[in-house]
Amino acid sequence: MRSSIALLSIAAVAVNCQSSSSSAAPSTSAVGEGANPSGVPYPDTVYPGFASTNPQVIAGAKANQTSPPYYPAPWGDGSGGWDAAYTKARALVGQMTLLEKVNVTTGVSWEGERCVGNTGSVPRLGFRSLCNQDSPLGIRFADLVSAFPAGINVAATWSRGMALQRGAAMGAEHRDKGVDVQLGPVAGPLGRSPEGGRNWEGFSPDPYLTGKLMAETVRGIQSSGVIACSKHYIGNEQEHFRQPQQAPFGNVQAYSSNIDDATMHETYMWPFAEAVRAGTGSIMCSYNQVNNSYACQNSYMLNYLLKGELGFQGFIMSDWQAQLAGVSSALAGLDQSMPGDTSFDTGLSYWGTNLTIAVLNGTVPQWRLDDMVTRIVAAWYYVGRDKYQVPINFDSWSTDTYGYQHTVAEEGYGLVNERVDVRGNHAQIIREIGAASVVLLKNTNNALPLKGNEKLTAVIGQDAGPNPDGPNGCSNRGCDNGTLAMGWGSGTAEFPYLVTPDTAIQNQVLSQGGSYESIFDNYATQQITTLAGRASVAMVFVNADSGEGFIEIDGNQGDRNNLTLWYGGDSLVSTVAASCNNTIVVVHSVGAVILEAIKNNPNVTAIVWAGLPGQESGNSLADVLYGRVNPGGKLPFTIAANRSDYGSDLLYTLPNEIPQIQYTEGNFIDYRAIDSTNKTPTYEFGYGLSYTTFSYSNIAVTKHQVGPYTPTTGQTSAAPTFGTIDNNTADYVFPSGFHQVKLYIYPYLNSSDLKTASQDPHYGTSGATPPGSQDGSPQSKVAAGGAPGGNPQLWDVLYTVTATITNTGSIAGEEVPQLYVSLGGPHDPVKVLRGFERLSIQPGQSVTFTADIMRRDISNWDSASQNWVISNYNKTAYVGSSSKKLPLSVQLA
Repeated sequence: MRSSIALLSIAAVAVNCQSSSSSAAPSTSAVGEGANPSGVPYPDTVYPGFASTNPQVIAGAKANQTSPPYYPAPWGDGSGGWDAAYTKARALVGQMTLLEKVNVTTGVSWEGERCVGNTGSVPRLGFRSLCNQDSPLGIRFADLVSAFPAGINVAATWSRGMALQRGAAMGAEHRDKGVDVQLGPVAGPLGRSPEGGRNWEGFSPDPYLTGKLMAETVRGIQSSGVIACSKHYIGNEQEHFRQPQQAPFGNVQAYSSNIDDATMHETYMWPFAEAVRAGTGSIMCSYNQVNNSYACQNSYMLNYLLKGELGFQGFIMSDWQAQLAGVSSALAGLDQSMPGDTSFDTGLSYWGTNLTIAVLNGTVPQWRLDDMVTRIVAAWYYVGRDKYQVPINFDSWSTDTYGYQHTVAEEGYGLVNERVDVRGNHAQIIREIGAASVVLLKNTNNALPLKGNEKLTAVIGQDAGPNPDGPNGCSNRGCDNGTLAMGWGSGTAEFPYLVTPDTAIQNQVLSQGGSYESIFDNYATQQITTLAGRASVAMVFVNADSGEGFIEIDGNQGDRNNLTLWYGGDSLVSTVAASCNNTIVVVHSVGAVILEAIKNNPNVTAIVWAGLPGQESGNSLADVLYGRVNPGGKLPFTIAANRSDYGSDLLYTLPNEIPQIQYTEGNFIDYRAIDSTNKTPTYEFGYGLSYTTFSYSNIAVTKHQVGPYTPTTGQTSAAPTFGTIDNNTADYVFPSGFHQVKLYIYPYLNSSDLKTASQDPHYGTSGATPPGSQDGSPQSKVAAGGAPGGNPQLWDVLYTVTATITNTGSIAGEEVPQLYVSLGGPHDPVKVLRGFERLSIQPGQSVTFTADIMRRDISNWDSASQNWVISNYNKTAYVGSSSKKLPLSVQLA
């Protein structure tokens, strides 16, 4: 098996290509910028401000608007602490041959190796095949790993420290399984619409909260020596129609997220800027189109915004099958093709052989290929992969101990699962985060915490118990059977075990000599009514699930169809509450659900949102229900009274061949939308109760003297090249006697004649490279750029706000003071989150909450100047316990 790997060491991608843009003369229509795939020009093409030059515009997005082209692709310069990694990477890349460089950029095919994505390797120089592996909450497709709380639960903790701790633990597990790149964390979807199927993989629809937790997660993962891949960039806000092949009929393209310039900067790019500043080694581009250009070949999004303005130094990886062109994607800024084949297990590739040809014939300049490889290798050095590597010791495609190294080809039989236990002490971390993320929504007459000695405790609902087929009984968690502890899709991990609420609560009650009964059938109405009528306390467990669009559950195609509770949850609560005046409702959900009627039911004495807490679910919940942990979680989203209160919705039906999703709401999503219409939510963003009470006082602001904002000026260096390329095509043909694994992707040519070397019938289609795309001369720097994350002066601290928080109750507790800022403009949100801190406070103790306000925090994006500006409107800072409870305010003069 090891010798087989050595033979494949120079593998990269399949030798065929279906994209006309991978020829010597690619078609620019494949890029999708300025023209739709049918070749009919779109109206409303606007440059450079997309749909508006007014930074305050609300409804800037237009149907069929397009992204302006931007070339050439910026080359990395090692800024922002990347200099040492770049020095090492350039030295290594300079020793590589053309075939070796192509190998590093391209996946070997779906199911070609043991990870969900593997690149080719360069064993001659000690650079191994990179293992790219899901997911953002643990290792997908592996045993003896941990199932961590979902991102949405981390957001509910409002704790930077817990985000860092979880990231480091996940990174350590990926590292010790042999993973090089963890495919997470997630800021796309951000959560434009609450039904979005994958919202739970990320953190919050608030870009500030998501950005801070995204950054800490990146730091945590990479502190363990694994590259973080922040995803999905960008506008990936729903599952319906996200890919062309998912459309139910016709020749339908993926949807286009039409986003105006100001909204792009102030909302959707915001957390990615934080991730870039934190040093994320990789960013994954998404399936969808953005302003009618596919995200993985949208030169404006990749070249101008991400690499130019945000100064991203790592590499851009495609989502799996999100690359839809060859040369076009390389020139537009894509650096790594995943999983390498055009579609799963086709043996065809847009890169591999075709990329080798494109470099040899000059269509892709050497400097662009060198930059692609340098970015990948630099990320490898940046996190220390050269110092600590573990051989891959699991297999994504089989749970058996022995199997095929190359699953789809059924070759290389041997040991594939070494059963390495990487969990360490992470169960304790998971339990703590799970408890810290519990949000107490209602607590009438101190119904909680429970004493544990109630005469009869009744636990009712399917969500309290186990999946009859086991916690991993449904592939990719593609069912909603038993208690819900994670959503479904590629963002999942295998449970090493799952502690159900039934198990944990029963253990608690029996340990104190109580009486306990449970019913898991939501529709056993007679039995439920009888039990509830006898109970001292009745706990009702309800849920709502969602996930990735390749799985459908009960008619929900990834995205939820509505915001109701699943499996008759509302009726279940009504039935129990009608018979028990001490009914406690526990909600496990992927996000917001409608709770207005449940909140107003007088027999519902307490409501708890527990989210998706991972393997220690029941223990984390019991810690809070029985008072071992005082709840301190806060909602990372709004629970509205009605679905319509959120404003923006998903596109569920197909109106035309290219679904157009208009972001006409601009920055007004979640609480910003509800504030703008003066709606009263059931429970607002940032809301959460405690078993103690807190008071807020003594707000103060300190203004710092900093210099004026200066746009970045000057030029870059010329694009560097590393090593020389031999133009003798005969040197790149498959070696004599070389064994080609079936459907495996290689960089070799099939003949020395470049016109026939691809063996692709589409090769040679006429077209032209985009103007400027091959220009490696010095380029003007982006005014809003200058360093990873953007212009460094955006991070200048302009103000520091302090306030006194006092625990006025009788027990210790944790509170999350929140700082909001009103930007003051007539079209700005009423307020935006700009600070938070989770504080532990003893009874009677007062502590100081401190939050810095940076230049970026009080700026608007000006599309006309393509830079950030501080408007002349008055700015006000507010401090309180939620977005609706802000007792303190101060002017920012």
